[in-house]
Amino acid sequence: MKCLLCKADSMEKSKSTYFAELKDCYVIIENVPCFKCSQCGEVVYSASVMEKIENILDTAQKIASKIFIMDYDKAA
Repeated sequence: MKCLLCKADSMEKSKSTYFAELKDCYVIIENVPCFKCSQCGEVVYSASVMEKIENILDTAQKIASKIFIMDYDKAA
């Protein structure tokens, strides 16, 4: 897979931390599966991972007060 940013053929399976700012809180999701460019560090998430992230964010927005930190493997 080619990197969308630097165009190098260096995308590798990895895990990252996803940050989101919602209306009333900040959400941090750790250990999210992704493809990461070993050259420039660009991170790309698959459609299925993004769908799960959206579900996690919907849930977090309902129960979080200010900061919500969650592990992807335990939530997905």
